[in-house]
Amino acid sequence: MKQGVHLSMIRSFHLADWLTLGNACCGVGALFSVMTYLQAPNVVHLLFACALVALAFVFDILDGRVARWRQQTSALGQELDSLADVISFGVAPAAIAYGVGMDGLWDRVILLYFVACGVSRLARYNITAATLAQGSDKVKYFEGTPIPSSLLLVIVIAIAAGYGAIGDSLWLGMIHIGPWQLHPLVLMFAVSGTLMISRTLHIPKL
Repeated sequence: MKQGVHLSMIRSFHLADWLTLGNACCGVGALFSVMTYLQAPNVVHLLFACALVALAFVFDILDGRVARWRQQTSALGQELDSLADVISFGVAPAAIAYGVGMDGLWDRVILLYFVACGVSRLARYNITAATLAQGSDKVKYFEGTPIPSSLLLVIVIAIAAGYGAIGDSLWLGMIHIGPWQLHPLVLMFAVSGTLMISRTLHIPKL
């Protein structure tokens, strides 16, 4: 009985859904690469993690285009997309930032804020997408920056890693606020998270 249910679920997946799962797998792979780096510090693992987030971005673009091309959009696909995006563009970039050295207590607070903003942004999009579409089958604009924009942060980190600017050599250094550390570079995550939850920032969807 259970096997039949599982097969039925797999058969209900469209091509776009498999691409979305590819997005999620890239995000998880990025997390594994960061953990590998923390166990055996070799910058290649960090660069690989960043590359996987970039590949997740490619899957994220393709799944939407394939779904519209084949006219197979669904509520399941929308939920899969949101869950995959949380992993690949929320949790994974935060983990990469932690891995390169943004690991002070204030850094962690900001990274948690960033992930919380990403989750909130996706939840808001899911319940307002029909309104934003204005009667068509496609959303006209985003309220706030879409969560895949965190790829820009990952690119910054990848460049820093390529130049060896990680750990104690992290760009902008480190300061103490009270007894805890803050690496100013982490503030780009605070800005990104704030832009994601903005209600006044409207970005046309291409």
